[in-house]
Amino acid sequence: MTTKMTKHGVSTTVSGEQYEKFYSSHRGKRVVCIMYDWRDPDTNELFSCVAPTLKECRQKRDEWFNKKINNPK
Repeated sequence: MTTKMTKHGVSTTVSGEQYEKFYSSHRGKRVVCIMYDWRDPDTNELFSCVAPTLKECRQKRDEWFNKKINNPK
């Protein structure tokens, strides 16, 4: 799979979000997936996930971010 989101296996997301649609197969069916990266502009931490929709990716990011804010290390 060719992607613009990584170069030599490293995310190219500098700040904010970046995503790409790709197709996978599951039990012989073609499935649409979204590969999603978001880099926190304050801490430079990277969040990555794969989900069926962009909305689900953003929900996962928001859950991760809220958990990070409420439980700082």
